[in-house]
Amino acid sequence: MNAPFDKNRNNAATSPKFLSVWEIEAYYGESYIVQNVSFDIHEGEILALLGRNGAGKTSTLRAIARLDNPELKHGEIWLDHQPLHQMKSHQAAAAGIALVPEDRRIIAGLTVEENLQLAQIAPPIGWSLDRIYDLFPRLRERRKQEGVTLSGGEQQMLAIARALARDIKVLLLDEPYEGLAPVIVQEIAKTLNIIRDQGITTVIVEQNAVAALKLADRAVILDTGTVVYDGSAQDVLDDEKLRAEYLAI
Repeated sequence: MNAPFDKNRNNAATSPKFLSVWEIEAYYGESYIVQNVSFDIHEGEILALLGRNGAGKTSTLRAIARLDNPELKHGEIWLDHQPLHQMKSHQAAAAGIALVPEDRRIIAGLTVEENLQLAQIAPPIGWSLDRIYDLFPRLRERRKQEGVTLSGGEQQMLAIARALARDIKVLLLDEPYEGLAPVIVQEIAKTLNIIRDQGITTVIVEQNAVAALKLADRAVILDTGTVVYDGSAQDVLDDEKLRAEYLAI
């Protein structure tokens, strides 16, 4: 495994990377979920955060987003020299962190456009509706349709679009391909590449590891809450033994 940090340094803020996760430990109650996890991400990079069920992937995303569960009890998380580990979730969101959860959380009773407008009620405001609709033409076609009546792929597009409606620096995606047809997975992957080209950093947690690895620049693999690999995504695709041992593919 490539060590992402010099463990002897005094402070994670000295890292030249854009997003730095340094020796974080997180718990659900007494359960030790994330154990001494460290990795760095460059600005505009796509990182695939992979592992078997229960490896700690979603918990790591939630810790970065500063959600209450799991509880971060040790370690540091820095975004562009800002100490996320000292922030509440709303402060992390204002600093540029956006989490798209597995269940997407489209707001019932609101149209597609109203879901997007709601995200822009308070600053910092991100992409305009026109820019979002240019990226997601289907959402323009369905802008007056209630969001929860969209197909699964369209709901995922709306969830990502709603994140872009804020001024974000890091997009955290939890299982964005779940339940989607391969053609829709390819469409969303193309969209994420476009978002990357706009300078937005992305972390993707995904059980469809092959699809995530084909999209990503780098991969971090977790096993029972610890980092067992940090390196090139292509190297994981090329390493059958590594994939079999930690990803069962």
